[in-house]
Amino acid sequence: MYKYAIARQLATKKLITNRGDNIGRLVDLMVNETTGEIESILVEVDPSSKVVKQLEVQGNMLEVPYKSVLAVSDVFIVDERQLVG
Repeated sequence: MYKYAIARQLATKKLITNRGDNIGRLVDLMVNETTGEIESILVEVDPSSKVVKQLEVQGNMLEVPYKSVLAVSDVFIVDERQLVG
C-alpha cells in the first residue's frame, strides 16, 4: 500500500538540516511535469540560520534540490553537506 501526503499538509512545514539548523519553511514544490517527480523545494529562509548565511542567499527565497531531503515527517530534514558543499 502506498502512503500519500496531501499537498495541504506539506504547506509551511519547516526545513531543518541533519545538524538541527532551521533553514526556513516550505513555500512551494517544483515538480517535473513529465515524470511527476519532485525536483526541488522553494523555501522562505530563516535569516538567522547559520546555513543560510553560508549560502549568501539573495532575498528571502532558496531553492533546495529534493535529492538533499533525507526524511519528511513533521519537518523536512535536509543533508547540510549537500547544501553547503
